[in-house]
Amino acid sequence: MTMTVTTYLLYLLIAVPLTIWVARTLSRNGRIFLVDVFHGNEDFADAVNRLLVAGFYLVNLGFVTLFLRTGDTVVDARGLIEALSVKVGIVMVVLGVLHLVNVWVFNSIRRRSRIEEMAAPPVPPNGFVGGQPLTGTQQPMPSGY
Repeated sequence: MTMTVTTYLLYLLIAVPLTIWVARTLSRNGRIFLVDVFHGNEDFADAVNRLLVAGFYLVNLGFVTLFLRTGDTVVDARGLIEALSVKVGIVMVVLGVLHLVNVWVFNSIRRRSRIEEMAAPPVPPNGFVGGQPLTGTQQPMPSGY
């Protein structure tokens, strides 16, 4: 077996479990964040979480597979380590960037929903102040004046 094939195998043995570990970690720890983003709707948050994990696997394992090929022939241990470090390093950067993009998108959704919640009055207006109906011509005065 050539050093190039050994490099491919070691790359897959590192990159695939790394991708699985990151996906599981993000899924487990991101659930609480998603429940908050979706206002306590746990079923919806769990469904979105599963869809995110599936997409994460497709994108990252697809990238790992496409990035498998190397242009140079690996002839010694030094070349093997250098090729592995570049390949695994790039996979880790891609995993991190995708994670940051997901967090940014969901934080934007969360922030927008918080702003909408603050814009709504705590109780619906009922047209009465201090037991007296408002006619539309008087200014409401707080009680105690």
